[in-house]
Amino acid sequence: MAARLALRDATVELRGPLGAGKTTFARQLLHALGVQGRVKSPTYAVMEPYELPGGDVWHFDFFRFDDPQEWEDAGFRDVYASRGLKIAEWPEKAAGLLPAPDLCIAIEVGGDEDREATFTAYSARGLELLP
Repeated sequence: MAARLALRDATVELRGPLGAGKTTFARQLLHALGVQGRVKSPTYAVMEPYELPGGDVWHFDFFRFDDPQEWEDAGFRDVYASRGLKIAEWPEKAAGLLPAPDLCIAIEVGGDEDREATFTAYSARGLELLP
């Protein structure tokens, strides 16, 4: 997925229960895109930005939001309107304010620590990202 040009300006939502592997998936994707070193979870900062040769990337984690309006108050509308990849964990915590994603990845936990990911495209760009 990291090699696909459509990803450079996509909006990707990661959904799943606590501990499903959303941050692990985001870390692996960011490393595949060229992020060097430690990739911090944005749980407390809410957003971690990355500047890469192929374009900017923003990794969001809305888990700590109590009210979707916090997304608006934080000024994220401007970030979402800019070019670059946006990866959002817990997008439902900003329900009704986030723009429609290009791709949603829903991760479910199975028995024995198994994970199952369902990829759903919501745009032509999202279709280009499907495995």
